[in-house]
Amino acid sequence: MAAESTYKKLVMLVDDNETDNFIHRRVLEMGNFSKNIIVKNSGKSALEYLEANQSNSELIPEVIFLDINMPIVDGFVFLFEFESFPESIKERCKIIVLSSSDNKKDIDRIVDNDYVVHFITKPLSEDSIAELKKMV
Repeated sequence: MAAESTYKKLVMLVDDNETDNFIHRRVLEMGNFSKNIIVKNSGKSALEYLEANQSNSELIPEVIFLDINMPIVDGFVFLFEFESFPESIKERCKIIVLSSSDNKKDIDRIVDNDYVVHFITKPLSEDSIAELKKMV
């Protein structure tokens, strides 16, 4: 029963790397974190999705896994734009940065953001999923 309480109805992966998205989707499904996963391959398309669905809470993800390094709209720009969404969306979405970046300046800048609840170095693993289940 405990696993059901941590099971997320809707999760979003935001990453321009298709291989990472494929692997992370499988890890989330096999780790019983969520079976309902939206994949967006850019920060821009993720923001557009949230904007288009903001009036329907069922379509707003509970957790967003966000890559930092993406072309055009990177993770920093996504977070800046995310601040302008209604409180209902900001309260519902827990943002977890999932990045291969080991740049301390980037990491510090990201974890200081009010909407980021955790930072994970890629790849997402069963261990990191188990840890997340306790947090979000």
